[in-house]
Amino acid sequence: MTRSLERLLRPRSIAVVGGGAWCRQVVMQCQKMGFAGEIWPIHPKADVIEGRTVFRSVDALPDAPDATFIGVNREATIDIVSDLAARGAGGAVCFASGFLEAQAEDAAGADLQTALLDAAGDMPILGPNCYGFINYLDGALLWPDQHGGRRAQRGVAIITQSSNIAINLTMQSRALPLAYVVTAGNQAQSGISDIGLALLEDDRVTALGLHIEGIGNLRAIEALAARARELNKPIVAIKVGRSDQARAATISHTASLAGEDAGADALLRRLGILRVADIPIFLEALKLLHAAGRLEANTVATISCSGGEASLAADTGQNLPVVFPPLNARQKTDLRAALGPRVALANPLDYHTYIWRDVSAMTRAFAAMADPGIAITILIVDFPRADLCDPSDWDCVIQATIAAARETGRLYGMAATLPELMPEDVAGHLLANGVVPFSGLTEALAACAVAALPLPADPQPILLPNARDSAALISEGDAKSVLASHGLRVPRSTHCANADKVAEYADKIGYPQVLKGEGIAHKTESGAVQLNLSTREATVNAARSMNTETFLLEEMITGTVTELLVGVVNDPAHGFVLTLGAGGTLTELMDDTASLLIPASDAEIKDALNGLRIAPLLHGYRGAAAASITSILKAIHVVQDFATANADVLQEIEINPLICTETDAIAADALLRMAR
Repeated sequence: MTRSLERLLRPRSIAVVGGGAWCRQVVMQCQKMGFAGEIWPIHPKADVIEGRTVFRSVDALPDAPDATFIGVNREATIDIVSDLAARGAGGAVCFASGFLEAQAEDAAGADLQTALLDAAGDMPILGPNCYGFINYLDGALLWPDQHGGRRAQRGVAIITQSSNIAINLTMQSRALPLAYVVTAGNQAQSGISDIGLALLEDDRVTALGLHIEGIGNLRAIEALAARARELNKPIVAIKVGRSDQARAATISHTASLAGEDAGADALLRRLGILRVADIPIFLEALKLLHAAGRLEANTVATISCSGGEASLAADTGQNLPVVFPPLNARQKTDLRAALGPRVALANPLDYHTYIWRDVSAMTRAFAAMADPGIAITILIVDFPRADLCDPSDWDCVIQATIAAARETGRLYGMAATLPELMPEDVAGHLLANGVVPFSGLTEALAACAVAALPLPADPQPILLPNARDSAALISEGDAKSVLASHGLRVPRSTHCANADKVAEYADKIGYPQVLKGEGIAHKTESGAVQLNLSTREATVNAARSMNTETFLLEEMITGTVTELLVGVVNDPAHGFVLTLGAGGTLTELMDDTASLLIPASDAEIKDALNGLRIAPLLHGYRGAAAASITSILKAIHVVQDFATANADVLQEIEINPLICTETDAIAADALLRMAR
């Protein structure tokens, strides 16, 4: 059911239930921010709270409130929510904890959450276990604490599942204009995607930032991303869970390599949601996107009056997907005219200090650097601390940068190498005049890199995962047989019940051949694979040396160009993750993989393959033979189609290696796990 959050997030009347310090803060913060609507405290005994007349109950209010902060215990919260829903209220923030998020410690939590949802009915709620939200555009704060933000006319919206991180984000002094800061709590009813959709519909919101601990509803986040694309409002996300401890451990390479984080990464990339690694880059990326939207390219120019800063910019950019284009003839001519003969012209540029304080000359130089081939031109400027120094001598660089931006119509930024050396008042002045202020050079270039990522093609709906917990490992021979029936190329093979059967069938398979012990996941590490066996005697001796009773005897594929891993893992949080990577013995050694979500298009698969470090081998490295890309794509599509057809029971597929030759792609090993 879709519930409108309009009244709750943009209220004209606010009720506050409870008389404790948290509830008093809600009233106080609304008054402090200049909320123009009605504020109605509710308490059974108090007469006045923060100068406001107190009402005894929801029924005693003069009208149904648009938004209500409920700051009482969990049992009482349910009753209040029921009263508000019956009165026709616009929605509520449920501050109390102890619901489903606490079920591990308190079994009653799940039942209480069910009761809460029943009480709310069609009325939207945020939380429970939720700090609430701040609407800086209208001065409406259902927020039980201090915060560090200011009123804004337009800006970015941020949603987080962590109340503490929300508080910290409001305290930023980077001049990022905040329109909303919203906490989602345990998302009993309104999830991050539902909240995000409501925020995007506000014309005053320029971009959306998400701090995500978990993605609950895949169809909802697909809808959020689609609407953001329609409105041309970028989404930036921090998704926690990169650590090994957060990944699910399973028996195959694919699962350990793909895991939860690879699924999250593939999901966000597919939806065009820009993922960043940390909060400083998160804030700087939002600032850039607020000011300029997505960049047209990843091309950057930097200007500083220090060779050390120019070198620092070049080295920092080397570790990021940004490009410093060499200067063209026009740039060199105009820069030489502005800077004279003693400056070495390059990008990054050290313009020395010959023209410092000459605003006209500085403007000409800064304007000369900008070019249609450069997405953003960044001045590197660290301002002196105002408590010990006089920063007025830096006014010239501010004036010249703003003038150059106006003269050229190109995008400019100004970055301090140290975040604390970009004063908030300077940053605000720059932003108001169309120059993007960056707190930190690394953060600036990282923000440019992520803002330059192109929107992917309109994605197909994700193949939804199933929630089965247990699955059986199918033997390699049976797994190959099943996949071969769907069109996957596999070697000639036979199952041998004992070593005597190995001797019987060796000549029939032909030489060279491969012998594998069955029932072992990682055969190479266990000594259960023998390759390139060229006689019956060699094959029988190999069988007797293995610590297993049954065997798989196969033809050995020759003419290998390279080996790939092709795997699928059912990731309950993100979908079916298709992992492509270096295969065989290179799997762990190179850790060279790319992950996509099913269904993946040919274009996505080709891009993933070409992004691997072993891609040159696929295309014929240094005159060597190239692999058949057509055959590789066919094999990958067989795996993908099999996953789609068996989505209700499939847990995992791994082809490793997929032997790639000039004319074919053959699955030399296969692992398959299906739910019982």
